[in-house]
Amino acid sequence: MGFFDLNGKVAVVTGGSKGIGRAICERMAEAGARVVVSSRKLDACQEVVEGIRAKGGDALAVACNVSHIEQLQNLVDTAMATYGRIDCMVGNAAVNPHYGPMTTIEEGAFQKIVDCNIRANLWLAKMVLPQMAERKDGTFIIISSIAGLKGTDDIGMYGLSKAADMALARNLAVRWGQHNIRINTIAPGLIKTDFAKALWEDPKRRADVEAAYPLRRIGDPDDIAGVAIFLAADAGRYITGQTIVVDGGATIVGSV
Repeated sequence: MGFFDLNGKVAVVTGGSKGIGRAICERMAEAGARVVVSSRKLDACQEVVEGIRAKGGDALAVACNVSHIEQLQNLVDTAMATYGRIDCMVGNAAVNPHYGPMTTIEEGAFQKIVDCNIRANLWLAKMVLPQMAERKDGTFIIISSIAGLKGTDDIGMYGLSKAADMALARNLAVRWGQHNIRINTIAPGLIKTDFAKALWEDPKRRADVEAAYPLRRIGDPDDIAGVAIFLAADAGRYITGQTIVVDGGATIVGSV
């Protein structure tokens, strides 16, 4: 196997039907992985699967609302029954039902963010890490956000959940590293996805962001997929408990 080769590996991706998750599914399949594409809508997952198969890849669609533990278990069980193993778990699904100051959030929105963005990743870890430990090999990648590293007045609760994901990865890495399991997060900056549309679809706001970013552009889903492949492949075999920031330089720029 090559350094960035995923041949023989099985990857499961939540939120895999669009945006960053879709790019990860498609690019991991191109790298040779068998991919389980998961999101709430089965037909959307199936569309991604058909595209992967059309290029000669191997993929499976499984519907899963990550807020429901029994659906998480079904996702893992189906992947195991189909492919016999899970080598790479990608926790990408996330929600942000509240836009505005944290102190104005309602209980329902708060719970949705906690359940989807934090609890789901912990429960997936509980479900998939033991079978990785049996083989002494595996990777778990959580898609976090630079919102977990910065202060923000409009997506603060989302940022809080993403900071929690970073801590979750660090803590799990301490326990499971002895089994050669690497657990990391990726923290994207502003990426051109439907999920982040409110942050980039306004032309003036996007222009302001692009002018501030050192690379002078917002990100593309493939920019994140490449790092996910790196972490899942042998190339990333000595990285664990880390947050890799992929933001076009957004977090290195400050006012003076």
